[in-house]
Amino acid sequence: MPNKKTEELEGVAIRFTGDSGDGMQLTGTKFTESTALAGNDLATLPDYPAEIRAPAGTLAGVSGFQIHFSSKEISTPADQPDVLVAFNPAALRANIDDVRPGGMVIVNTDAFNDKALARAGYDEDPLPALRDRVKLVEIPLTRLNREALKDLNLSYRDADRSKNFFALGIMFWLYHRSMDPTLRWLESRFKGDIREANVRVLNAGYAFAETTEMFPVSYVIPSAKIQPGTYRNITGNTALAWGIAAAGTLNDCPVFLGAYPITPASDILHELARYRQFGVRTFQAEDEIAAISTAIGASFAGMLGVTTTSGPGFVLKQEALGLAVMTELPLVVVDVQRGGPSTGMPTKIEQGDLLMALYGRNSDCPVAILAPSSPGDCFHIMIEAFSLAVKYMTPVVVLSDGYLANSAEPWLIPDIASLRRSPVKHHTEISNFQPYERNPETLARPWAVPGTKGLEHRIGGLGKDEITGNVSYDPRNNERMIELRAEKVARIANDIPPIEVNGQDQGGLLLVGWGSTHGAIYAAVKEARENGLNVSNIHLRHLNPFPSNLADVLSRFDQILVPELNQGQLSRILRAEFLLPAVPMIKQQGQPFQISEILERIRAMLREEN
Repeated sequence: MPNKKTEELEGVAIRFTGDSGDGMQLTGTKFTESTALAGNDLATLPDYPAEIRAPAGTLAGVSGFQIHFSSKEISTPADQPDVLVAFNPAALRANIDDVRPGGMVIVNTDAFNDKALARAGYDEDPLPALRDRVKLVEIPLTRLNREALKDLNLSYRDADRSKNFFALGIMFWLYHRSMDPTLRWLESRFKGDIREANVRVLNAGYAFAETTEMFPVSYVIPSAKIQPGTYRNITGNTALAWGIAAAGTLNDCPVFLGAYPITPASDILHELARYRQFGVRTFQAEDEIAAISTAIGASFAGMLGVTTTSGPGFVLKQEALGLAVMTELPLVVVDVQRGGPSTGMPTKIEQGDLLMALYGRNSDCPVAILAPSSPGDCFHIMIEAFSLAVKYMTPVVVLSDGYLANSAEPWLIPDIASLRRSPVKHHTEISNFQPYERNPETLARPWAVPGTKGLEHRIGGLGKDEITGNVSYDPRNNERMIELRAEKVARIANDIPPIEVNGQDQGGLLLVGWGSTHGAIYAAVKEARENGLNVSNIHLRHLNPFPSNLADVLSRFDQILVPELNQGQLSRILRAEFLLPAVPMIKQQGQPFQISEILERIRAMLREEN
């Protein structure tokens, strides 16, 4: 067969879709790993159902994984996929409207039978109508997969489980990805006929794409020009776990994680449990309240206490979090936010817990709040969170979300020497320092490990006299203690760098974001500025306290737009704090912002101004 043509592309977005049992997350992950090793910049968006056993072939059971990779810098998984791989009619129906006009759609025609079409809600076969709308590639995937495995002692059901690797082999050939990392993984992960089946169909899919006339062209995406160094592919949850372990090493202090399994935070516990050699202890508690309580106990005993959860679990932790505030102990609470109240949409994306983090406890009960902006940033934010918690002897809340937790990006492995070491100093000697004396700079009390002679003190949730530590009901003492705890958190602003504006320093429209909205906001503002629009943006990493120059920055702009995946929580806070007309941009669909959505809003606001 003659050699096929090869075309060079700047970038492409691919979405793998099928039933939750079809292995779409694994397929996307393996393609991502190979793409990271190829040197492309990338961003991913796993999207899967919450139900463990959603009915096969239905819209409720569709699982997807989108990867956007490029030879240039990218910050989002792309608004629209250029290529859709659909394993059944339900996957096609749930995703076809997202495909770029003229894009490629690869379908498993063996799955398009009358029963499957009815389950997906189709009255008739949708494929004929698609042929004029997209580049439709119809492959009898199930049949080809079974043919490749016909001499193995496998049932059709067992053989069909590997068809995702047949499709993966096709995509490896189509975009010049190396199969070697996946083959090594298969060799180490499986044995016997299962290993042979997966290895065989991966190679069969690659060979099919290479020889069939369905793909006359393959595509090359050159490596990205990125900062020199050693990179690895990383998700936000993995980065959070590594940041926790690194914080223990940098502070020369053992770490204790108390956690209860909850989507999408559970992977942090799973990952961190592997690092006992770094002085990390993990404890799976019987419930959320026990999880945070054990972490507070660890902090009381002189360890770096941390607890991880998501929105519903964060609700349950609030009373104990108030205890950590009252006792002035260093504690880090990680809330990996998810969609909807109650059980809601546990596998979908939202930023709905900011107001709860600020005000969700009884009385005046301030905590510091940080929010990472990318998967890789999750590593560094944990180091900062522990540093602030120990320096100011106060709880710190880290607000991640499901998008950051599960999405991936190339991460530059930091030089260990560049990470600031700040060994914890427990007050194990008296040295003229009393347990209720405060640091004049930070207002922090000493971290007095129980049993230290001379530092005996009373601790608990009841109000205490500031000097003696005895239980006190003096109204003035109560007011002073509330003011001191608030002032202590406010002084954290001294450790926060000034906010920097991306774009013009003043005038025009300013976009204000926080957390995982960074990629879409940054990309939209960049495109808008390239088109001559007067728009800039800032992204808040520190949400309590705010950077000290935030009020000045906000006051210099004519309009302020705050895109958030909630009902406008940050915009409400900015309006209250600074008396400025911050306009919310709201989205609560369980999906991240698209660049086009933000661009459209930017243009609309600037038209209104003119």
